[in-house]
Amino acid sequence: MTTKQDTPILSSTKAKFNLPLFLVIFMTLVVGGVSYQFMTLNQSLVAGLLFVCIALWATSLVPAFWPALGLFAFATATQLAPSEVIFTGFQSSTFWLLFSGMVFGAAINHTGLNRRATRLLMLVLGNSYQGTIIKIAFFAMGLAFLIPSGVGRVVLIVPIIASLADHFGYDQESNGRKGMLLAAAFGTFLPAFSILPANAPNMLLSGMVEALYTTPFSYWEYLLLHFPVLGLGKLLVLIGVILWLFPDKAPNDAIQASIEKSTVSKIEIRLLFVLCGCFAFWFTDALHHISAGWIGLIAALVCLWPSAGLTGKNALDKDIQYGTLFFAAGIIGLSAIIAHSGLGTILVNYLTDTIPFSADAALINLSLLTLISTCVAVVTNLAGVPAIMTPMAEHLADITGLSTNAVLMTQVMAFSNVLLPYQAPPLITAIALSNLSVSAVTKVCLATFALTCVILLPLNLLWWHLLAMF
Repeated sequence: MTTKQDTPILSSTKAKFNLPLFLVIFMTLVVGGVSYQFMTLNQSLVAGLLFVCIALWATSLVPAFWPALGLFAFATATQLAPSEVIFTGFQSSTFWLLFSGMVFGAAINHTGLNRRATRLLMLVLGNSYQGTIIKIAFFAMGLAFLIPSGVGRVVLIVPIIASLADHFGYDQESNGRKGMLLAAAFGTFLPAFSILPANAPNMLLSGMVEALYTTPFSYWEYLLLHFPVLGLGKLLVLIGVILWLFPDKAPNDAIQASIEKSTVSKIEIRLLFVLCGCFAFWFTDALHHISAGWIGLIAALVCLWPSAGLTGKNALDKDIQYGTLFFAAGIIGLSAIIAHSGLGTILVNYLTDTIPFSADAALINLSLLTLISTCVAVVTNLAGVPAIMTPMAEHLADITGLSTNAVLMTQVMAFSNVLLPYQAPPLITAIALSNLSVSAVTKVCLATFALTCVILLPLNLLWWHLLAMF
């Protein structure tokens, strides 16, 4: 029921968003109309669909699921592609990997493992501010191996670290509190781009590759390729940036206060067995060749088994973010539609006319591809990189002389390097949950972006060369 107090808020919201929505719709018509002068009707409709979806996802004018559902409806009604192409996201293992991550998060909260994590952290962090930041960052990165959802990890860890900051005597505006929260949010987010099922762009890239090229990524090979530099290296850079930008004294009251102790319950042990088993199968996928998504789905089914008691009775109704699932399915489907229409070939032909690729300069080509993907990430968001670049990978491989896998992996170097917070929903979530200022988060983004470009990307290319990627 709408009250008198609600009415002005609703009215101001409408007034605020009407103009941007009008501009997006107008530009969509312009893109479709201009495209029709050079392409077929089907391709111009796909171009307009691509623009409106990316624009709405980038600006967050509407919830992320709305463009995805609109895509399904429009593409089906206009027959832009066969149904199996439009809804290919629901068949992707990536979709089910994201679903299983949400189930794991619900199970961790239900069984109380999150509270036990708080107590363990209080025991191990110690009295040094520098040591506290280092340990929080490493713990946060460790969560990325267990919970394949960036937003889910932020939702789990930020409240824990906020309560620890209170316990340590850091007030709301202190550098100590900001440093702890930033270490938690960035620590569980930035290195996770090097862990296949740990972030949405990784999974979207994996799902699109599986849908377009029928070659799913290996968990272990992806980890070996990216984790040493873009994972562990980036975490070390992040720790240095936080300690430099937000120095503070040691906690007032270290962790000498009494901490509640309790034995591990049977239900917690049961969940740990499920998670460890799932993790073991993820790590050994090079041996059994079972996709990470199907392994996660089996583990999720165990968690959801009624008599197991690992999740609440209404977990599927209350704890699963279906909007995020629709978003993932929509962006995978959009990529498949682009490939089916031939629009990707047209776009890559334009790129080859304007970008100075050379078949004999692998290092330059890798740098140029990373630059293009980085620009896409800034203009849209991180998830926009695989949506736009993946359908063109095979053609770019032919032009540059690189392998298709090398072309695809340049996307990871791009979407793992965040310039501004708006690009990444987990960072926006962290800002909302922790009351961190946007300026504090932006400072860390800009510093890590610059250091990554200057130090980590060259090191990563050297690592790739040692692995014979090019």
